[in-house]
Amino acid sequence: MMLISRSKRASIKRGLAAALLLACGVILVGCSASTMGDYIPTAAGGLPEGAPQRPAKPAPYPAVHDMPPPRGQSVLTDAEQKKLEDDLVAARNRAAAGRPAGSAGSP
Repeated sequence: MMLISRSKRASIKRGLAAALLLACGVILVGCSASTMGDYIPTAAGGLPEGAPQRPAKPAPYPAVHDMPPPRGQSVLTDAEQKKLEDDLVAARNRAAAGRPAGSAGSP
């Protein structure tokens, strides 16, 4: 078993403490970098000239789980739906035949 001297252990502890302080500093700088860009000159990597200002308050989060209001109209009956489908088929057939929509023979 290899023994480490006290001075070696102390230097390892100091190195770990310095690395921990450095890591905390990097994390803190990373958190504040998003707003610091507003104040850094353009030549140093800040916002370009003429960039719009940030809004005073952030946009509200979209209401993802809100349900739409109930329909104001009822669903078509079977007869109404059949009539609309027939009208669409007739319009398609007229367009395929090259006749204008308002010509004779339209229902």
